[in-house]
Amino acid sequence: MSFKLTVLGANSALPTSDKFSTAQLLQVAGRSFLLDCAEGTQMQLRKNRVNFESIRGIFITHLHGDHIFGIFGLLSSFNLLGRRNHLSLFGPKGIKSIINNFFISFDVKLNFTFEITEIQTNDCLEIYRDKAVSVSAVALLHRIETYGYIFRESLKDRNIRKEAIIKYSIPLNEIHKIKKGADFIADDGSVINNADLTVQNTKSSTYAFITDTAYNENIIKHIKSVDVLYHEATFLEQFADRAKETFHSTARQAATIAKQAQVGKLLLGHYSARTPQIEKFKAEAIEIFLNTECATDGTTLEF
Repeated sequence: MSFKLTVLGANSALPTSDKFSTAQLLQVAGRSFLLDCAEGTQMQLRKNRVNFESIRGIFITHLHGDHIFGIFGLLSSFNLLGRRNHLSLFGPKGIKSIINNFFISFDVKLNFTFEITEIQTNDCLEIYRDKAVSVSAVALLHRIETYGYIFRESLKDRNIRKEAIIKYSIPLNEIHKIKKGADFIADDGSVINNADLTVQNTKSSTYAFITDTAYNENIIKHIKSVDVLYHEATFLEQFADRAKETFHSTARQAATIAKQAQVGKLLLGHYSARTPQIEKFKAEAIEIFLNTECATDGTTLEF
């Protein structure tokens, strides 16, 4: 288990006294990534004892308030607390001017290096990579420009077979290269394929964060077989017309995407206030995809 996901907020547009709008934290190899940043996100981070310095990147899906209003206070707090670590922010076109205008309007002068990347793709595009994880943005189908994010743990070095070391008399200085995927040239000049020398280490973890979007089969090929899929389920199927009108999804539609993509687990969220009983969303989804869970504030998954 290499990923730890914490749901900071699972409601849709309107936060309540005990339910926050969309925000999640994904922790990978000692670093953290924030997915959307609704109003109150920094309070939820504190409640969950998250080290602010560990947050390497913030990924904003779109420029609707229930997904971004919390970022202004969070950036201010980072600054007031003397943050020094570099921070990367990703989002759709327009996010750079919004953040820069905030800095100007409130005379915010950052103590740390800060980079904003505006995403532009009609399909799927890798936007971030470090030693532990890569992140791709996938275009969604909403009323405004919106992106989902797919996190893939970087492949671990392959394990070299002990019997191969003996059989081919592999010197110590070649082992590191072979673990990285290189073939080996034997003393007689023959090339030994890496697949005959090594075995893949443990499976890499994958996570897809898909919100807000209408039912969209175009994303299936990009999220195929991910360990966990978070997919918005704003409405029940009885409100499918309203979902279509507002470019949102029903729980049944989210489950259909999960089934077709053959994901390991479906996590529902972004519930409409018109249906406070979230168990109804799960009941609808499991008719299509059994391994479904409803996200609530504080839900954690390790995978």
